[in-house]
Amino acid sequence: MTDLTPNSSFSLTLRLEIPNRIGMLASVTQAIATTGGNLGQIDLIEQTRAVSIRDLTVDAASTEHAEAIVQAVKALPNIKLLNVYDRTFNLHRGGKISITSRISLKSVSDLAMAYTPGVGRICTAIAQDPEEVYKLTIKQNTVAIVTDGSAVLGLGNLGPGAALPVMEGKAMLFKEFAGINAFPICLATQDTDEIVRTVKNIAPVFGGVNLEDIAAPRCFEIEERLRRELDIPVFHDDQHGTAIVTLAALINSLKLVHKSMEQIRIVINGAGAAGIAIARLLQKAGADKIWMCDSKGILSTSRTDLTQEKREFAVKAQGTLAGAMQAADVFIGVSGPGVLTPEMVRSMAKDPIVFAMANPIPEIQPELVSNEVAVMATGRSDYPNQINNVLAFPGVFRGALDCRAQTITTSMYLEAASAIASLVKPSDLDREHIIPSVFDERVATTVAAAVQRAARQDGIARS
Repeated sequence: MTDLTPNSSFSLTLRLEIPNRIGMLASVTQAIATTGGNLGQIDLIEQTRAVSIRDLTVDAASTEHAEAIVQAVKALPNIKLLNVYDRTFNLHRGGKISITSRISLKSVSDLAMAYTPGVGRICTAIAQDPEEVYKLTIKQNTVAIVTDGSAVLGLGNLGPGAALPVMEGKAMLFKEFAGINAFPICLATQDTDEIVRTVKNIAPVFGGVNLEDIAAPRCFEIEERLRRELDIPVFHDDQHGTAIVTLAALINSLKLVHKSMEQIRIVINGAGAAGIAIARLLQKAGADKIWMCDSKGILSTSRTDLTQEKREFAVKAQGTLAGAMQAADVFIGVSGPGVLTPEMVRSMAKDPIVFAMANPIPEIQPELVSNEVAVMATGRSDYPNQINNVLAFPGVFRGALDCRAQTITTSMYLEAASAIASLVKPSDLDREHIIPSVFDERVATTVAAAVQRAARQDGIARS
């Protein structure tokens, strides 16, 4: 299934030379509209009596669609296309993050304190009391974003270099939403032992580790071993960030349909890292009727091809996703585009809840079942109810770092989910508003406070 909705990830700037005659600009906008482009800002760059030079921002639906728009404008008589800028590529050019000094060096005395000889006193203080590293260095507020590039977004095993733009983006989100310094660590190995060894060796610099885009089932062992062998928080966002925000959205969705976690049957399609983590957290939240599906259908006890993680959720039922969907209350998709049909949705129980979270193309396009569901959520920003991990991980790490948590526990996940859900007031709760905006400034601080409370109750807070 192809999504034909223009969006800003395929955004262009067209620089045009247009004759100063009535209707010439209108012919350009008409060509863009006829080709299905979404016209944005129009800027006047330069103007003479004869011509004007303008920049037009246009959103397309794909690379091919963008090229069709460009060709349609090129074909217009008397319009000269001076340049085409891919806005997404331009935004990434040169990288998205940088390292800056927190203090300025303006004199010899500044240099003597910040570096030699004064810094030697700080080194000695840390050597004598290792806990001082949290007070006297960046460790207290710095997170390593670690990947092996084996499961980059939904694109697959692209390797460490191709994973770097995602990790840079993650670092931006840490800084923007929680004031945390984060740095990409893209490893040129996909060997579990080597990854664990490398992360342990670089851990002295960091107050926490965020694992990212590491394929299942390897990611489960890496996280488990690092949590056991390090004394700083380790968090696999693809698992637990997704699970926290999914639970928050489900808590509020169930309020709308007047159902309880204990009575519903949930179908999760996608039994990788995210699917397994969601199922585990929903169980802890009280859900006990969960049917999981992978590409071969229901995770059934009769199957002999299940991994250890998948066997946790094996049920007696057998069959396909279509069979699992019959009379289900909730569908949670962390799989691939177009796998859910309107007929499957219509076979669900009364007031169905559908979270189609595959990105960039969901398991089902929301407009196909808008009248069939009580609540619809996706992972996309151009539909209501975006289930986005940025609602979770900045606040989780902010809270964990601030209380010097030794690890991150399930109760911290549960409290984070409840905190996110609580930010939608009962009077504001409706089928298109079950979760706060990623730009809601209350989110990170509210989640951080909840995480700190849970850490103290679990006895793992060191400050």
